[in-house]
Amino acid sequence: MHPSAPTLTFLGGAGEVTGSCYLVEAPGLRFIVDCGMFQGGREAAEKNRRAFAFDPGGLDFVLLTHAHIDHSGLLPRLAAEGFGGPIHATAPTVDLAAVMLRDSAFIQEKEAEWSQRTAQAAAGRHGGKHQARRHDDNAIDPLYRMADAERAIGLFTRHRYGEAFEPRPGVRVLFRDAGHILGSASIEVTLTDAGCGHRIVFSGDLGQPGHPIVRDAVTVPQADTLLVESTYGDRLHRPMDATLDELVEALTGALVARKGNVVVPAFAVGRTQDLLMLLIRLTREGRLPPMDVYVDSPLATSATRITLQHHSELDEEAKELGRWLSTSKGWPRIHFSETVEDSMFINSIRDGAVVISASGMCDAGRIKHHLKYNLPRPECSVIITGFQAQGTLGRRLVDGARLIRLFGEEVPVRARIFTIGGLSAHADQGALLGWLGGFTQPPGHAWVVHGEASAAARFTQVVRDQLGWAADVAESGQAIVLPMQPGSP
Repeated sequence: MHPSAPTLTFLGGAGEVTGSCYLVEAPGLRFIVDCGMFQGGREAAEKNRRAFAFDPGGLDFVLLTHAHIDHSGLLPRLAAEGFGGPIHATAPTVDLAAVMLRDSAFIQEKEAEWSQRTAQAAAGRHGGKHQARRHDDNAIDPLYRMADAERAIGLFTRHRYGEAFEPRPGVRVLFRDAGHILGSASIEVTLTDAGCGHRIVFSGDLGQPGHPIVRDAVTVPQADTLLVESTYGDRLHRPMDATLDELVEALTGALVARKGNVVVPAFAVGRTQDLLMLLIRLTREGRLPPMDVYVDSPLATSATRITLQHHSELDEEAKELGRWLSTSKGWPRIHFSETVEDSMFINSIRDGAVVISASGMCDAGRIKHHLKYNLPRPECSVIITGFQAQGTLGRRLVDGARLIRLFGEEVPVRARIFTIGGLSAHADQGALLGWLGGFTQPPGHAWVVHGEASAAARFTQVVRDQLGWAADVAESGQAIVLPMQPGSP
């Protein structure tokens, strides 16, 4: 590598929460960290279809922090457009990303088929004058196909936490547990050449300490350049004890007092498994009544199976609760729905059901059907457990919408909406500062990413004021220089 300074460009996940992608370039070297899908309405759909800001075929490799679609979801498109190098990730991330990318490709193809039928019907009504092929958020061409997902999956390379590797000479990479979901990682990248070096740390999505299933995030000792997430950088989550009290109230109010159902939009990977652990825990403690829990997402079913396969990566409480459930009297009864018929049966249940379904932001998948059947019923509850991006249906529910549109119909919102932020898998401001406190010396510069504008700006100011660090909010498209320092870091 030539001694001239490398650069880093913020291509996604800057000034927004989705679409994470960061490009590092130097003479003879080019790689990205994450290749995420944008989420949240028409603008996000357009971003997902725009040309990459680099030549996919010219990338040497990809580093992936974790499996969530806003970090991995454009990998199939990357592979379809010429990328053929390795995608480096932890072993659990490889397994989870494989099922997520297949699921995403399936959704892309099905939505394209629906658009095709709709366009053909419209053309028939208007004498065939309508052009079927479009390239907006209703485009008939899928963003990518199953073959593209399989091509990307075939590029994955597995790594362990804490074991450094060199994807290319002069580049050293280390994955550290980020405590967000199974397999999530903070990534330390050290660039060296001619006796000089630069260490970049990508926080990835950091987890809240004490979160179910996964271990707490591992701190990083030092960095020349740091990218730190700020999803909840402007607030504190409720303590877990208070959060569980709120969860019990939301569940028992609907199931016992009002004789209704509870619908929980949840990310299939991470949040669903967390919720199952908490429901088992609260049942074991006698705080919840006997109940039937329906996990209505084939992806969540696969993710739960993968979670159990990576038993050694679970925290001790998760292992203990798993042992207890296997010897309990059968409550809570957990049903995994696989088929469309299974899902339709759930919609016939009028009371006593807890339905956990994807997508977590309510914009796609089976959750929309469950909301259609339960939102109009005042005896039911909807529990929002994760971040809802601007432009999503979930965000409109959180913001108090009294009427929403589902499948072309207006649906009144009469069910009680609970937003339980303490269940988020993202670190709050206090936890983020706690993780930053693990640095033995201030980074040369901290760049705040993966947060909506207000959250990122607030957290940047907190980092400056409380830690005294040089910190700025990263801007989409901004390129920064990574000065090579004498001596190997």
